[in-house]
Amino acid sequence: EIMAGTTWDGNAMSQSDMMEKDTVIVLDDADNVIGSESKRGSHEFIAKQPRGVLHRAFSVFIFDQSTGELLLQKRASTKITFPNVWTNTCCSHPLHGMSPNEVDRPQDVEDGSVVGAKNAAVRKLEHELGIPKKEVPVEGFKFLTRLHYWAADTVTHGPESPWGEHEIDYVLFFTVESKDQLTVEPHPDEVDDVCWVTKQKLLAMFDDKSLLFSPWFRIIAHRWMLSKDGWWDDLAATMTTHRHCDYATIHEF
Repeated sequence: EIMAGTTWDGNAMSQSDMMEKDTVIVLDDADNVIGSESKRGSHEFIAKQPRGVLHRAFSVFIFDQSTGELLLQKRASTKITFPNVWTNTCCSHPLHGMSPNEVDRPQDVEDGSVVGAKNAAVRKLEHELGIPKKEVPVEGFKFLTRLHYWAADTVTHGPESPWGEHEIDYVLFFTVESKDQLTVEPHPDEVDDVCWVTKQKLLAMFDDKSLLFSPWFRIIAHRWMLSKDGWWDDLAATMTTHRHCDYATIHEF
């Protein structure tokens, strides 16, 4: 387990290193922290844990306010879970033992601050997409809600897939005035491609059977983002009001 204060350096670790060394936050169904597990251990779908181990995650969506576009990434072909899929800007896990702290308490969810998840988001945006921390300050993120889902990676690993996700996922939005203000230099071990899309472009991509998408991104997009007057159409209010915030519910999928 990484000790508090130890510097986490994703560039110094392989995918296998992160699978063994990253210590995810294990949860009960009510999002209470009940322990820790390696990234590998939590993502193994095996007989003794057919849905892996429930752990905490975050999903970041970065938008260009001037165009309304969303930044997507295509997960690298070398990723162990869900390679080659298009997904939202960044999706990963808060970890135990990080400095600054990444473990949120129930009161952090109740007041919508979730600084732990936001700290993790800043760390991983830099690691995966090369976005400097100063360009995505913690106070710029908007926490919207949580979802609980599980999904085996059957596309990559077949119907008996030994890998998958089982997460309570914190949805975080972030906006920049213009994409020109954002430095994006993807890490080749993490990301194969990026693109900025309008809502209409994303709908067309979803209809393209040649493209793969992460299950969590499809859930979030279809449940909350793509409907008329959803989070995307109503982006200004989504970012500046509590109209679309639901901190009490853990949405089950």
